[in-house]
Amino acid sequence: MRRALQVGLFIIMLLTFGLYINDTFGNTIATALSIMTTLAVITLAIIIFMENRHPSSTVAWILVLALVPVVGFIFYMLFGQNYRKRRRYARKAQQDRQAYAFIDNESLLRREQILGSFTDDQRQLLRLTSRLSKSPISFSSDTRILNNGEETFAALLAELGRAVHHIHMEYYIYRDDDIGRKIKYILMEKARQGVEVRFMVDAVGSMQLPKSFLNDLRRAGVEVAAFGAVKFPLFSNRVNYRNHRKIVVIDGDVGFIGGLNVGDEYLSRSKTYGFWRDTHMIVRGEAVQTLQIIFLQDWAHTTAANLYGPEYLLPRPVEATAGAVQIIASGPDQDFKTMKNVFFSMLTSAKKSIWIATPYFIPDEDIFTALRVAALAGIDVKLLFPAKPDKWLPFLASHSYFPGLMETGVQIYEYEKGFLHSKLIIVDGEIATIGTANMDMRSFHLNFEVNAILMRTDSVAALVEDFERDLQYTTPIEEEEFAHKKMITRFLESAARLFSPLL
Repeated sequence: MRRALQVGLFIIMLLTFGLYINDTFGNTIATALSIMTTLAVITLAIIIFMENRHPSSTVAWILVLALVPVVGFIFYMLFGQNYRKRRRYARKAQQDRQAYAFIDNESLLRREQILGSFTDDQRQLLRLTSRLSKSPISFSSDTRILNNGEETFAALLAELGRAVHHIHMEYYIYRDDDIGRKIKYILMEKARQGVEVRFMVDAVGSMQLPKSFLNDLRRAGVEVAAFGAVKFPLFSNRVNYRNHRKIVVIDGDVGFIGGLNVGDEYLSRSKTYGFWRDTHMIVRGEAVQTLQIIFLQDWAHTTAANLYGPEYLLPRPVEATAGAVQIIASGPDQDFKTMKNVFFSMLTSAKKSIWIATPYFIPDEDIFTALRVAALAGIDVKLLFPAKPDKWLPFLASHSYFPGLMETGVQIYEYEKGFLHSKLIIVDGEIATIGTANMDMRSFHLNFEVNAILMRTDSVAALVEDFERDLQYTTPIEEEEFAHKKMITRFLESAARLFSPLL
């Protein structure tokens, strides 16, 4: 009933818009429909108001509806509806919680003994991430940082070639190009050899993937699924909640996680983007179990197939390693904003430094304030950001936040060598997170994301070294020069910021 009402309101608004352009039916009908449009906007505004969103989000939506009613209505239909989200994902949330019961956590005594080697702040952070994500902390996992596409895809192709039992693959964007087909042919060959191959992509992120590509996989014996299929994008808010995860698990022993999708542009072969700077990671040992659980949760939600069994959840052990590794998932199915709260806790735990690399910087008020306060307290806060955009609206909105950061001492650097797509936070040179989540509201509130928390591991030291190397290809933004931008640029940045709660 409610969907029918919304569709009806939308049709009325379209008719009214047309009548304003061409008064075909006379002024009386145009005036009547104008009144109905106004009532429709008021009705939607009341619905948004009653949903008890964050005040900034509520104001942004009402402002858009008031200024550009037809465009605002379309945006609301695509991105704004929250009323069905909890019901749609309630079952998935319950299944997600139950899935972690399959993980055999370490004994409490041993766990506390190992945690005793960390500082009080580090122990508090690990306990928080465990409570938020329900996922275990591993002290017996090996990780290695993979820089950019060449290193990442070389490692991925090699590990795929060694698969003997199963391959589980999940990507937001997967392209039918050179690297996409190379991986496809390996998957098909492995399936013919009897290896269980499951291939899942996001239905919107990979909507350009041809049906023939997927049919080739199916004919070879690969199981294929599309997360969050959308039949009528204009009238469905499913388009808003996307699976942004990039996960590969091979034989339950090896996992991949990070910022790279599958496409030639991620190998720096795009004339538009040029060199593509990104960060990925290979994982072995206990933490792969959690990565596997996250994939199986998404697979079960999409296909209703329950695959929780020992053949998938018993990774090959590795020797106990220094530091801790934890894989955490977040999404609109969770009561708490896991990724946002983990990021916030990391930022507020910093004693010496906070280093951030992100292609999109659209923080909410909590994250923005945490960075400002940290800089005012004398903590070394550095933000690495691309000099050129891949999407103009988030790029402009991001720049609107920079003056408020720089006035407190935050140092912002523009990456000049190519497009920066790395997504990481490093705190005090000892704690880091790497994964799919950007420093923006979409990753905090709307997308399904997956990140790794690393504490005092060799991979953290590698990320520190990489960050310092990346700084060599940057230009610092000077506060005084930034303040003297052209008026039109500042206006566009301010206008884009109004959409920040919607991006």
